Amino acid sequence: MVFGDKIRCAREDMDLSQRDMATLIPMNQSNYSKIERGVQEPSMAQLRSICKILKLDPRYLLDIDEYEAISAEDMKLLRDIKEFIKTHT
Repeated sequence: MVFGDKIRCAREDMDLSQRDMATLIPMNQSNYSKIERGVQEPSMAQLRSICKILKLDPRYLLDIDEYEAISAEDMKLLRDIKEFIKTHT
């Protein structure tokens, strides 16, 4: 399953509309829809919000297997997300 599909399924499981998600992130609904369709990538702040709102592990969204080599960029992303979650929970 690709990134946008994972987000869409989690959103639907929580009975949230795209408009609900866009409001919570915050961003406009049109751009949120583009993220789910794979047309646009979320910013770091948007990714953090999506993970927090949908209670998703960013490793799941990014298809990072705990046993595969993780790039320095991915490690920084994971550290940023971990710090964000720690300070906002």
